[in-house]
Parts: sequence; structure tokens; C-alpha cells
Amino acid sequence: METVTGIAEVRARVQAWRQEGARIAFVPTMGNLHAGHISLIELARRHGDRFVASIFVNPMQFGPNEDFAHYPRTPARDSEMLTAAGCDLMFMPDVAQMYGQGATPPTRVEVPEISATLCGGFRPGHFEGVATVVAKLFNIVQPDVAVFGEKDFQQLAVIRRMTADLCFPTTIIGAPTVRETDGLAMSSRNQYLTTAERAIAPQIHAALLAATRAIASGVSDYARLEREGAAQLKAHGFHLDYFAVRRRIDLSVPSPADRELVVLVAARLGKARLIDNLQVERG
Repeated sequence: METVTGIAEVRARVQAWRQEGARIAFVPTMGNLHAGHISLIELARRHGDRFVASIFVNPMQFGPNEDFAHYPRTPARDSEMLTAAGCDLMFMPDVAQMYGQGATPPTRVEVPEISATLCGGFRPGHFEGVATVVAKLFNIVQPDVAVFGEKDFQQLAVIRRMTADLCFPTTIIGAPTVRETDGLAMSSRNQYLTTAERAIAPQIHAALLAATRAIASGVSDYARLEREGAAQLKAHGFHLDYFAVRRRIDLSVPSPADRELVVLVAARLGKARLIDNLQVERG
């Protein structure tokens, strides 16, 4: 695996591969890789001849009181994991490379409506940061296919909309959430949990399972399911941002006619903000 830090270097490598007729697969990450990331990489490799991964902790998607400065950075370990996974090129730009050093704020990409709900309501500007950096990375790497995890379902929805609206010639693939044996979705932020909190954290998955099983059996009182899910998690010590049932296609509030749904949760436990979701078809 080759590691580069410059935009021109990435473009040169990709151009050479394209001249060979190669199909380019891409996985953007913020590093601190775990088994969930590796599952994205393995899926990407099945859809391309050459594989690029980026590691960039994007300051634009962190709020003023969030953990940008303390976000875990493990470049040596990340490099080892990507090499073992068969990555061809690791792109590790710094902030100046991605956003320049000018005094004026950089151009931003906004995906309206879908960015404003759920996590967007609790983290203003977050999805503008995500959409902006992904648009820049797509312009740099110019991949044929890019893979994103379904664990952050709203992020995946935002990126799909942005890709379509801005006419990027990139196919977006969602990768299933990878879980610990007790159901907790793998996340870099799980390491913020204490031992006691880690024992409680799987209740998120349990609450999601209860709601999706009810929906699959035909229950359509979504407001009640949201109240019950929130109450279940609060009883275990979580501080809820939301527990919501939404339409899978656009994350809007479902009508009785909607069948393809997703149940999403964002909850704080100690220092960690945990997100998860499960997709379901109403019975």
C-alpha cells in the first residue's frame, strides 16, 4: 500500500489506474479504524479493481463543544489494518490541504431538509461538514463506487442525495452495521464508555429490536413506539436526543401507507454519543 498526503498525488495514481482500465473503489474514513471499517473496505474491494481509503478528521463536521481535538487518531495502526485489508492507496491529507489557509470560510455544500432533522437538529452544521468534505473527496479521488456504513443512516441518506443532486458519477453502496456479540454497533466512540457504561450500551440495540419487531407484526402507532423506546433507554440511564420511526427513503415522518421504515436512535451515555438504527418493513 502506498500512502500519500497531496491531492495531486492521488489524482496522478488514479489517472494511471484508469488508463489501465481499472475500476476505482473508495472508502472515506476519519481513521481510528475498527472491524466495522474493515467490513466497508472488504465490500469496496468486491466492487473495484483498485481501492483507495482516506483518513481525515474533518473539523467542519464537529460542533464547538464536540471532540475534534480529542478525537482518537491512530495512523500507524490504521495503516497496518488497511495494508492487511488489501488497500492500494491511503490518502492522509491535513486540514490545509483540504481547506486551504485562507482567512475566509471555505465553500460549503448543504443538502436541505434531510440534513435538518434527527442528528441535524442536535448538531447544527454537522451534515454541511459531511457533505462538503465528501464532495471534495469525490472530486479528488473520482471513484466509480464509494462505500459508507449504514450505522449512520442519516449520513448515508445525505450523501446519496448529494451525489445524485450534484451529478457525481459515483455509485453509493451502504454496508450493513457490524456489531459486537451483544448487539452494540461498533464505533470509534465506544472507547469513551466506562466498563459500567459498556455493560448498559447494548440496551440501544434491544430497544431498536423491540420497536422493529412490533412494526414487522403490523403495529403502526409509531408515536407510541417512540415513547416506549425512549422510556426504555432513559430507564437505563441514557440521555436521549431522539428515538424515531421514519420513512427509509427520505427520513420523513411516515404515513400509514408507508411500509419501508427505519427506526433510529441517538443517545448519550457518559462521554459517548451513540447512534444506531434498524431497518424494517411493516407487516
